[in-house]
Amino acid sequence: MKSKLFVPASRPELFEKAMASEADAISFDLEDAVAPDRKPEARALLADWLARRAAAAPAAAHPKKIIVRINAADTPWYADDLAALGRLPVDLLNVPKTEDADAVRRAIEQATAAGFRGGFLVNVETPRGLARAAGLAAAHERVRGLQLGLADLFEPLGIERYAPETLRPVLLAVRLAAGAAGKYALDAAYPRVQDPEGFRAEARLSRSLGLLGKSCIHPSQVAIANEVFGFSSEEIEHARRVVAESRARSGVGAFLLDGRMIDAPFVRRARDVLLAAGAG
Repeated sequence: MKSKLFVPASRPELFEKAMASEADAISFDLEDAVAPDRKPEARALLADWLARRAAAAPAAAHPKKIIVRINAADTPWYADDLAALGRLPVDLLNVPKTEDADAVRRAIEQATAAGFRGGFLVNVETPRGLARAAGLAAAHERVRGLQLGLADLFEPLGIERYAPETLRPVLLAVRLAAGAAGKYALDAAYPRVQDPEGFRAEARLSRSLGLLGKSCIHPSQVAIANEVFGFSSEEIEHARRVVAESRARSGVGAFLLDGRMIDAPFVRRARDVLLAAGAG
């Protein structure tokens, strides 16, 4: 998921437009993007659209990953969200405001009881959640990754949102926490829609720290995310050479390639690049 496009569930006129975009994943939002008095309506609109979509064509006909960000467990809408979505074609439930592993496990148990069989994307968006990020990622085998939420994390504390020196340690902490559990990490949204270069710079920082992709709140951000988090022809060719050379040198722990030492971590990364790029 190089790009994950948020769509308010209260805006059904945007659903098909989002599906026609170049985003790798569409994240339908029942939480912050929907006003409290419209949440039941938004839930019903999304559930109806998902049901009609499933009836019209098999999931294989829709290659995009479908994500739904539900409301937090301590809200009056949480149980109804699970009940409405449990048996519909959703790849990932995005669980917000989670701060401990027990809460993640409870959410998974409750969603499973409602019929949901997909994966979970767990938000890291509070100081306590950040401190416990490794536990969130490792809470359950159905947790696929961590999603960073910077507005909720920074704004209440008056922390500068756009400074690289502020972002770097948080991005790295979340990536390492996810990596400890063998999961991926996704970067947060960038609110300045009319600042494409700012989005690009933040995406580049995120990619340099190993995050998988970036959330987008406007279609204009999707192409930038796909470009930044994609792999160049040079990266793919280098990965092919690393993998080929490791096979040719079976039984050799480390070897030189283009003046650089290559051993197991580099070979593993090269294989991941080819898999992600569909070039394996």
